[in-house]
Amino acid sequence: MDYACARSHQHDKNRVERARGRQMAILVIMLFFVALLPYALTAHLAVISPQDPVLHIGSSLTAVCTISAELEITARSLYWTLNGKRLARNTYKVLSPTESSVTLHQLNGSLQRSGDNLVCHRSNGEVLAGSCLYVGSPPEKPVNLTCWSRNTKDLSCRWSPGSQGESFINTKYILKYKLKWYGKEKDCEDYTGQMYTCYVPRDLAIFTPYEVWVEASNQLGSAASDVITLDILDVVTTDPPPDVLVSRIGDLEDQLSVRWGSPPALKDYLFQAKYQIRYRVEESDEWKVIDDAGNQTSCRLAGLRAGTVYFVQVRCNPIGIYGSKKAGIWSDWSHSTAASTPGIDRSHIGSCDSKPSEHNSTLRKELKQFFGWMRKHSYGCTDVSIKLYDQWRVWLQKAQKTHDQVLQSSKS
Repeated sequence: MDYACARSHQHDKNRVERARGRQMAILVIMLFFVALLPYALTAHLAVISPQDPVLHIGSSLTAVCTISAELEITARSLYWTLNGKRLARNTYKVLSPTESSVTLHQLNGSLQRSGDNLVCHRSNGEVLAGSCLYVGSPPEKPVNLTCWSRNTKDLSCRWSPGSQGESFINTKYILKYKLKWYGKEKDCEDYTGQMYTCYVPRDLAIFTPYEVWVEASNQLGSAASDVITLDILDVVTTDPPPDVLVSRIGDLEDQLSVRWGSPPALKDYLFQAKYQIRYRVEESDEWKVIDDAGNQTSCRLAGLRAGTVYFVQVRCNPIGIYGSKKAGIWSDWSHSTAASTPGIDRSHIGSCDSKPSEHNSTLRKELKQFFGWMRKHSYGCTDVSIKLYDQWRVWLQKAQKTHDQVLQSSKS
């Protein structure tokens, strides 16, 4: 019995709380409508014409605010604002006791894409009526349309909005594509990336060319870009090379070894990758680029400064996928990987040779000439360059050893 009473009491309490919630909701709605009532009543008693006009930049406009006699005011007491700024009195004209006009010349492009606010006020500042002015220009032909596919799985395209750029009013861009010889025209739907880009995530054919173009439209007109024709296999890019490793080569103070992996997303495709390497010293933002890394996944950087930290990045161009003749598109650069060259061995610093022999002078001259030749020819990652560079290193070490032995003999 007690349990039943308690349950009944709880039920009554919940019912009361629900009733209070409904009453509060009704009260909020009533207050909202009460707050809007003056504007709702005024909206029927005053109107601006034309309403929400669309105009070309440089146009003139005469707008008329017509008020009802029920307001018990005259048009002479009204004033106008544009985007909250009061317009000069000499732009007004009283057409009748219930009509006031304002004339604007050489209109500039709208300050906001949602339109500029032209408002008619009574003398106490109360808003009587409003109109949105859309001042702009028709879109120009979109240009610089380029597209790329990441690992043949999707398609992304980017374009520019024309030579004049901004049209000042809302302009809609639609990327369209279709198979060249058959198939239905489709609209790209994902515009969530950067401005003037669109992304097609799936359902793309290979070995068949597509036609792609962009259509632009606003309230003043429309325009379309040139149609570009592409095969997905010709515009492939991929992810940056993985597992970039930079390491020393023994005690060689002027060299570093760079190794990396091939693009894993393209492991099942027949293609020939091309790689680029760039590197810089720690204290500089200027990169030095090696263009001839070829299709190998390793490279030796030569001619570096001893005892210096270097940052290295690698990128990939997947050319010739399934026999494509196009150049391909470079991937983004990999994240920077750092390593330092060994410091210079200073054990011989302090030894003096105040009277160099003619042999030493000739040796230094030959070394200088050969080093200059090597600096010109050993740039890059080709096997020939590396072998030549290694031969020069061995020759230099032997020459230095011979020179040290001569010095040691002369001292003893």
